[in-house]
Amino acid sequence: MKDNSDKRHRRSIRLRGYDYAQTGAYFVTVVTKDRVCLFGEVVNGETRLNDAGRIIQAAWDELPDHYPGVECNEFIVMPNHVHGIIVLVNDGGGGPNDVGAGLKPARPGSRPTTAPRAGLKLAPTRHGLPEIIRAFKTFSARRINDLRRTPGAPIWQRNYYEHIVRGDNELIRIREYIANNPSQWEMDRENPLRSLHRRGRFETCPSRAEPWEV
Repeated sequence: MKDNSDKRHRRSIRLRGYDYAQTGAYFVTVVTKDRVCLFGEVVNGETRLNDAGRIIQAAWDELPDHYPGVECNEFIVMPNHVHGIIVLVNDGGGGPNDVGAGLKPARPGSRPTTAPRAGLKLAPTRHGLPEIIRAFKTFSARRINDLRRTPGAPIWQRNYYEHIVRGDNELIRIREYIANNPSQWEMDRENPLRSLHRRGRFETCPSRAEPWEV
């Protein structure tokens, strides 16, 4: 049976009429083409990144250097996808819907310490979320292809999933979900071997030599 996962992710999933350059916190998920594991593996509930996975982490960490008004919050690199929270702020560092009043990381050692401050007026930022995610995918794909000597080869699925974070309680839940993702890998819907794990069969996540789609 043909896998329609790529088609599912390519559908328009943006909220119609919403300004994604607006100040706010956004939960995003980006998946590799065909869900092939490229970035490492999960062992005993912890992600072990390979060189490609470390490239992904670096590309995420560098986004604020390229885009003023962007803050990177909780983030995790999984074998074939990433989850993260991007915060678009105005010059005063505000956030949407009173999201994030100085939250600490969801777990010790988690990457981001910045969070939008509550109660400030919404304002457009210079760059919208689609442009930022496109840049993240392009930067990371180019570097991985340089590493693999496969210039221009595809890495990611065309689209990505996003969710507008509304309120501190939701922000806390999403941060915890991201932090706990490795411990839930066996049942993760993006895990190509989920059905095998359900039947008690444990194998290594498949990978292949050629990369995928930006």
